[in-house]
Amino acid sequence: MKSILSRSLLVLTLVWFSGQASAALPVAVDGAPLPSLAPILKEVTPSVVNVYTRTRVRVSSPLLNDPVFRRFFNVPESSRERVSQSLGSGVIVDAEKGYILTNNHVIAQADEIAVGLKDGRSLQAKLIGTDPDTDLAVIQIPAEELTALPLANTDDLQVGDFVVAVGNPFGLGQTVTSGIVSALGRTGLRGLEFQNFIQTDASINPGNSGGALINLRGELVGINSAIFTPSGGNVGIGFAIPASMASYVMNQLIQFGEVRRGTLGLFVQDLTAELAGAFAMDANKGALVAEVSPGSAAEKAGLQPGDVIVEISGHTINSAQDFYYAEGGLTLGESLELQFFREGKSRSAELVVQTVVAVEGGELNRRLAGAEFTELNVRHKQQGVSGVLLAELDPQSLLAKEGLAEGDIVIGLNRHRVHSLADFRTILESTPGSLLMQINRQGRAYIARID
Repeated sequence: MKSILSRSLLVLTLVWFSGQASAALPVAVDGAPLPSLAPILKEVTPSVVNVYTRTRVRVSSPLLNDPVFRRFFNVPESSRERVSQSLGSGVIVDAEKGYILTNNHVIAQADEIAVGLKDGRSLQAKLIGTDPDTDLAVIQIPAEELTALPLANTDDLQVGDFVVAVGNPFGLGQTVTSGIVSALGRTGLRGLEFQNFIQTDASINPGNSGGALINLRGELVGINSAIFTPSGGNVGIGFAIPASMASYVMNQLIQFGEVRRGTLGLFVQDLTAELAGAFAMDANKGALVAEVSPGSAAEKAGLQPGDVIVEISGHTINSAQDFYYAEGGLTLGESLELQFFREGKSRSAELVVQTVVAVEGGELNRRLAGAEFTELNVRHKQQGVSGVLLAELDPQSLLAKEGLAEGDIVIGLNRHRVHSLADFRTILESTPGSLLMQINRQGRAYIARID
């Protein structure tokens, strides 16, 4: 009897669990529908595309570079073509004109760019422009029955806001993940001048680059760009470029094919606790002016080393990174108001954004013909480097034949330190003979003699 009872209880238990497992979830609780992202995603996902690229590279065996080997085996001088393929994501931001935002590293040096839409269409894309300094690019496809994402005001974004990432991870096809905004204003990624990333724990993996980070209103918050990973996969730390920066860059690329940035002519540094006391300021509240470029907008407005900048056109400045990020979004010819402290007293100045000054080397010294020099860019300023940048160089020029290359930084000339173009010009004017140039190339220094 006991055995029969036990078997009966077992059967009842199994039936109960089986019934629970097969029961469907309720569509509502207490009359209210269950929360779901499906309605928003139905509107958003047609705006997120898959981006495929093909790059042709000429390659040859190292043995074929040896003329003795080629002659011995009667091998003709030839190379073969290798096709490299990559994938990523993009976001349609203008349905009428077919403009798509993506990452620069997704389409860099690509010979062919194709876009896959959610409805199954595959279209060839045209490159409109790229901006390596922000890792953004704009491509264009034929505008037929497209859906664009509206851009959010990222100034209102807060840590803890829910966000959704949409992209093409690992080439699997359109994939949606969710999370929150983990942090704002993240910096420190290598190779980019302008950094103010949104950090999120929404899963972002290879192939998500260029995809959308949206809020729960279905607005574009950011362009997914990078992940922090010790293993190559997602560990919950992803970075997206804010929609505000993406919008500025996009408009510049569409209008000019490049981003035309201006400068205020200031070199600034963080106001550390040690320096704050000396300038009667709170630590981490402002950017300390270290140097003012001669002839710059800042010099004309009366800015001096030691001033502490706290605001640019209504944007609070708490660090050097804040300053350079704000400067990177300024338009040539734009008038702005700058708030700063000098000797503990609040002051303001009106400035007009100027273009980055470039000087033709031949105008300074005949030995420098074919070279173009500019002041250093934001990345160098952030690294604390001083000097002048060799921005452009003719391959047939004397400097090129002596081994110099575009991107080199002249940090010294004839045993004099070079801080700016003004220093460079002054030293050259007093140097009739050979030039002894101290060069910084990717952190390594060497000397070049130019006769």
